[in-house]
Amino acid sequence: MIDVLVVGAGPTGLMLAAELRLHGVRTVVVEKDTEPTGHSRAQGLHVRSTEVMDQRGLLDQFLARGTQFRVGGFFAGLGPAWPEGMDTAHSYVLAIPQAETERLLAEHATGLGAEFRRGCALTGLEQDADGVTAGLADGTRLRARYLVGCDGGRSTVRKLLGTPFPGEPSRVDTLLGDVALTATPEELAAVTAEVRKTHLRYGAMPLGEGRYRVIVPDEGASEDRAAPPTLDHLRARLRAVGGTDFGAHDPRWISRFGDATRQAERYRTGRVLLAGDAAHVHPPTGGQGLNLGVQDAFNLGWKLAAEVNGWAPDGLLDSYHAERHPVGAAVLDNTRAQTELMNPGPGQRALRRLVAELMEFEEVNRHLIEKITAVAVRYDLGGGHPLVGRRLRDVRLGRGRLYELTHAGRGLLLDPAGRLSAGGWADRVDHVVDTGPELDELDVPAALLRPDGHVAWVGDDQGELAPALKRWFGEPAAG
Repeated sequence: MIDVLVVGAGPTGLMLAAELRLHGVRTVVVEKDTEPTGHSRAQGLHVRSTEVMDQRGLLDQFLARGTQFRVGGFFAGLGPAWPEGMDTAHSYVLAIPQAETERLLAEHATGLGAEFRRGCALTGLEQDADGVTAGLADGTRLRARYLVGCDGGRSTVRKLLGTPFPGEPSRVDTLLGDVALTATPEELAAVTAEVRKTHLRYGAMPLGEGRYRVIVPDEGASEDRAAPPTLDHLRARLRAVGGTDFGAHDPRWISRFGDATRQAERYRTGRVLLAGDAAHVHPPTGGQGLNLGVQDAFNLGWKLAAEVNGWAPDGLLDSYHAERHPVGAAVLDNTRAQTELMNPGPGQRALRRLVAELMEFEEVNRHLIEKITAVAVRYDLGGGHPLVGRRLRDVRLGRGRLYELTHAGRGLLLDPAGRLSAGGWADRVDHVVDTGPELDELDVPAALLRPDGHVAWVGDDQGELAPALKRWFGEPAAG
């Protein structure tokens, strides 16, 4: 029997497979496509996702293939500049194509021993008290203890489960494409500046070598919406909105997206779970989709591994829904707000001018960008210290950096004074006695970090630490 069957080999499924393999869980990933598409709808990693890569020792590979940006405009195209004083050691956006992110994560998961079966579409699933039986299009049946649907917004897993997916249908369509253009940069800049006075969903972002990521409103689309849009349709829409098609040709891919906003009512149904776009869909404003999915996987991986390996305390796996559903709902809300701010009506334009004014205040700008980049996420883990529930940023210690100590995906007891013990949890929690000026600035006597880097407990009393260890890491090992 497979321990966990992951359906979908996008960024969410790949991240989850790697996290499970860190803990020795036998993981098989099935993907309906025979090869990676090579398409890159998403173009970058936000702060929290960059931290995730750092926590697992992948940062150097991502930095080598990406470009760091500190510019304004990530919230509805507003914001005068990148905010100062963000609570992170990675205060930038890392521009890197989705195809490259998928390649790096696939190499990571494969290196850890994840199995991949491409060209295998899921057609059915049944679950019972002991596991899940998945049927594939070629007639194969696979048996797994758990199954996770990471198969996108049209998730087959979600549909087979019958999980309600409430929300709003798409009202506004937009075309997106990776094409070559013959227009000069000067023409592109002049036309775009004029059109964006009224149409913010319009522009051409250079990708290098004469290619551009083109975006244009698709109101009144005459084509069958279920069919992929053509180059002729994209050129027609560019001419209709901006008066020119910029000589668009040689498309690598063209797609249409809407502003549908939906979220699964539950992320877990027995032994089947949902993550990434299978659990939530929203407009791409702010570039949050890929990042939200990767962070779902980062939250789920260690919990599901604990369940498979037999040490999970009661309720640990259910905490995945309890923690990530509110985060997904918050992203849906901020994308709804951004979409309204980007619509061309007179009321929306007035509201946009007002929000732009407010974002001139550094505190407002930082607050909104911390929402977009997931730096502000705090799970409700109970009262106590302000850091409880938040992820701890990377800090320098005497022996190096904090995130260098988290590559194995284990818990971590950070104990500067060396007065505490992880005792019977040493097989799941590393005890680190170390300090440094950056840690001293946090004024934390000691902290228990979960494998996802979120702070589960702060204090200096062994008697108070023990219940926190049991809550997140189960019963201590015998002897």
